[in-house]
Amino acid sequence: MGKFLNSFSTRHLLVTSLALNVSLLLMVFFKTGADGLDGVSLLKQVVTLAAIGGLLSELHAFHRTQKTTTSASSSTVTIANLGKDRVIDLDHGDPTMYERYWQQVGDKSSILIPGWRSVSYLSDPGNVCWFLEPEFAKQVTRLHKIVRNAETEGRHIVVGTGSTQLVQALLYALSPQDAKEPINVVSAAPYYSCYPDITDCLKSGLYKWAGDARSFNKDGPYIEIVNTPNNPDGTSGQAVVNRSRGTLIYDLAYYWPQYTPIASPADHDIMLFTVSKCTGHAGMRIGWALVKDLEIAKKMIKYIEITTIGVSKDSQLRAAKVLTVVSDSVEHPKKKEESFFDFGYSKMSERWKLLKAAVEQSGLFTLPELSPEFCKFSGKLFGTQPAFAWLKCNGPVEDCEALLRENKILARSGKHFGASRQFVRISMLDREENIGLFIERLSKIRIEKPM
Repeated sequence: MGKFLNSFSTRHLLVTSLALNVSLLLMVFFKTGADGLDGVSLLKQVVTLAAIGGLLSELHAFHRTQKTTTSASSSTVTIANLGKDRVIDLDHGDPTMYERYWQQVGDKSSILIPGWRSVSYLSDPGNVCWFLEPEFAKQVTRLHKIVRNAETEGRHIVVGTGSTQLVQALLYALSPQDAKEPINVVSAAPYYSCYPDITDCLKSGLYKWAGDARSFNKDGPYIEIVNTPNNPDGTSGQAVVNRSRGTLIYDLAYYWPQYTPIASPADHDIMLFTVSKCTGHAGMRIGWALVKDLEIAKKMIKYIEITTIGVSKDSQLRAAKVLTVVSDSVEHPKKKEESFFDFGYSKMSERWKLLKAAVEQSGLFTLPELSPEFCKFSGKLFGTQPAFAWLKCNGPVEDCEALLRENKILARSGKHFGASRQFVRISMLDREENIGLFIERLSKIRIEKPM
């Protein structure tokens, strides 16, 4: 009997009690129903139904609480079980570092979108980019003017589903439609690992990936993508080919003051930016291009119209709100509240100091030397602190990715960037606990010398 009672928890007893009460009340209800519907009987039914409703609500609330508690406990147990032995995935540039800032901001970055909003395809019929939300365009222009990282005057804003779609739209817009051969697309190695896939995924007859811009020596028109600061190595990118028949695309996803000094506004014919690396909202899937040439902008818009019939209005409205909060944090700072760019700069600065110390302690790795510059936005003198670490394994190690994988660190091999396997790219934008554990492990990696 004792064992039987011990097997019953408080939850079991409460549920049993509630069930018995409900069954008794139901008996009263049906018995009353059989007696007829006089005033007293009707009142009894109402009271009985109210009691049943209350008990059922109580039961539902209790079940919901137990479910939430169990779920939270499961999550805690899962994280605890993983502990310091877990695999750290730093292959992708998932910008979860910024979660903490936006949690602190709270409802300031929230937006309520009524159900009737976004019914029409059209956002601004008078604009060449008819699916561009006016408020998003306004906040993009405002932010660039505050940071002074890009010229917006005389440019058309083209919004896309992330900068990936904008690159594809540009390749379509810049390719001759009647050429006998596809136009060559190049970028200086180490180049962003997704450029080849973005270019060749459709096996288009209009354009094709031609590899490293430094080794490109073919005649004819070409498209060169210049990524600055460069992903993966953080260096300041410049055009390499420099021929008369080339067109340049400047990918400036990381040209923001938390990553690199803003020396002057970028002033190019075609410039790309993305919300994911500016504010950390990768899940919004919003990017924008600043384009001088109206005809190029029109062709880009046509491509986006054909492929996705525009860009999500809801995402644009959310992005506009987030950019507003970023700009307000700079223009209208409040006491005891850190501006967005101060937060980002502090986090990146701290992480890079720790990483450099770990690399020095290990003696097995090296990082690029990035010279300091004066940032006109922040007034600070600092070297680029990139979103990714371009780590090289020295000595006998030929495959750096494999070495890190043995130590439960996932990184992206240099082979994907047109470079040696001795290099890996590691995201510096992950959550605090993952970056801390990665740096700790890195500092302890040693290669045993053969006897």
